[in-house]
Amino acid sequence: MGNCLRSQSVDPNTNRSRTAATPSTPAVLLFFSRFLNLFSGTLNGGGIGLSARSSSASQSGHGEILAEPNLKVYSFLDLSNATRGFSPDTILGEGGFGSVYKGWIDETTLAEPLFRSGMNVAIKKLNPQSQQGLQEWQSEVDFLGCLSHPNLVKLLGYCFEDQELLLVYEFMEGGSLENHLFRPGGSATDTLSWDLRLKIATDSARGLAFLHTLDEQVIFRDFKASNILLDGSYNAKISDFGIAKFGPYGENTHVTTRVMGTPGYTAPEYIATGE
Repeated sequence: MGNCLRSQSVDPNTNRSRTAATPSTPAVLLFFSRFLNLFSGTLNGGGIGLSARSSSASQSGHGEILAEPNLKVYSFLDLSNATRGFSPDTILGEGGFGSVYKGWIDETTLAEPLFRSGMNVAIKKLNPQSQQGLQEWQSEVDFLGCLSHPNLVKLLGYCFEDQELLLVYEFMEGGSLENHLFRPGGSATDTLSWDLRLKIATDSARGLAFLHTLDEQVIFRDFKASNILLDGSYNAKISDFGIAKFGPYGENTHVTTRVMGTPGYTAPEYIATGE
């Protein structure tokens, strides 16, 4: 599958584990059944099937593994200027490991332009004091720096300077699926039609299938509504590879690891066995 995923283009003094838990295909289908039923009643037969594992990843939406990471290296000053000094009014969201800001870069050069001009991007600024934040940053660079697929969010570049850890992504103006489904005071049936729900579920399934059909399988491990982002046309892309791991390889048929993921979305057999 090439050398990109096997090599580390950036090494902030952290090691990447080659062990992961492999959720079963039935568990993935169960998630989609629950998602499609969430606000729309009972499915009338049928289901969404994922493609079988194949040596050709292109079967899952024409994705590819890049021969070399195609990421721009930014300085901290570049990204500070792109967000007006990480101004509070540019914050898109906050979490346990940092904040996400809306920024602006030149569409052609990907360099920092005048504030509020150029192409919108999302800039994740991780907490440099968090060991888990450091591991998340490394995992994002390792995986998204080498994988390209219409249903995976695109990582444009990164910054690792004086302990500052930042990631620059394409901007998804539709926000997260979670916001559309569960936003306070809103009704999911007012914002997402049945056709859009099916499209989002199918797009997400294609992204997940691409990861699972690689020769060196990738297990995402945190598949949930808040990690599915939408563009202006409601095309869905999987985001946040912070706890992604490689799947079984060689003669191994499965792997076991510490249970990770989000309650309510994690496969019950994985929680019970760690496999």
